[in-house]
Amino acid sequence: MKVLNVFLLVLSTHMCMAQKYVGKNGSISFFSETPVENIEAKSTETSSAFDAKTGDLIVQIPIKSFRFEKSLMQEHFNENYMESDKFPKATLKGNIFEAEKIDYKKDASYKVVARGKLTIHGVTKDITVPGTLKVSNGKVSIDAKFNVRCADYDIKIPKLVMVKIAEEIQVTVSSTLSPI
Repeated sequence: MKVLNVFLLVLSTHMCMAQKYVGKNGSISFFSETPVENIEAKSTETSSAFDAKTGDLIVQIPIKSFRFEKSLMQEHFNENYMESDKFPKATLKGNIFEAEKIDYKKDASYKVVARGKLTIHGVTKDITVPGTLKVSNGKVSIDAKFNVRCADYDIKIPKLVMVKIAEEIQVTVSSTLSPI
């Protein structure tokens, strides 16, 4: 009987742990399109955690991890617009709506909606993001695409370069998380 109780305790602990997922090398990119110039940057240093039982989700990215085609763009992005030394990271803390209805034991793809608080440049705003959650081989992949308005996050664009930087930036997130 003691062996059975120990086995059940270990099994239940493992099952609880399997409802939590983490990812350390997710990707976030952004794209700004204007008639004058397109600006694109990407980072593969995104960290994320997801609790399948509660739907709680957190995504964090170091601002300085974004890489641009032109080094001067990267320098201006960090120093002039994002003030990366003062605001070193961006975070999304939220919840995937109805995550508890997903079957995490079965490979499938689900349309989901995440609601939460996005913090960029020291400003936090409520956000709703549609996306896709895919279960495959015990891992969870989360993909989303949404727009961010620079003005909403107090990111100042000098009038001199306004024609080169879009007011809304398209953000694409892709992360694969493994069970812990």
